[in-house]
Amino acid sequence: MNRFHVHLNVADLPASLRFYTELFAAEPSVLKPDYAKWMLEDPRINFAISATGRTPGIDHLGLQVDSAEELAALGPRLDAAGGSVVPEGAAVCCYARSDKLWTEDPQGTRWESFHTFGDATSYHGAGAACASDGAGCTPDPAAMKPAPAQAAGASCCAPRSGCC
Repeated sequence: MNRFHVHLNVADLPASLRFYTELFAAEPSVLKPDYAKWMLEDPRINFAISATGRTPGIDHLGLQVDSAEELAALGPRLDAAGGSVVPEGAAVCCYARSDKLWTEDPQGTRWESFHTFGDATSYHGAGAACASDGAGCTPDPAAMKPAPAQAAGASCCAPRSGCC
């Protein structure tokens, strides 16, 4: 089943933790010095905040899926939506290991579709080539090359190894 994902950049993590803990009536499921995540069932959302020095506000939106097959099934839908689809395989981001597909909507909002398959000990991997500024893990799809299959006009359906 898909879960909606929202990631906000925040300027004051302790104040934001207090606010969202009260709003959701739940403690974060993941809490790190620069990051927190709530995995809520009502509404079914993966809501994350981070204080990594980026401009406060929406960092990206997305869909989290439960399997590699569900992620692969999102590829053609993202492709049909019209943006460049950028696969990022085995990414280390937000203290998790995930395969991802990135795109942007017509307004430039970044969309991350992902399947998480493990935990990580850091916010982003060492030498995160896809990090747009080294402080976060959301690449700029407009600046990245689409997967070779998409560049040739075919659908981008599954993550590939590596990132850009």
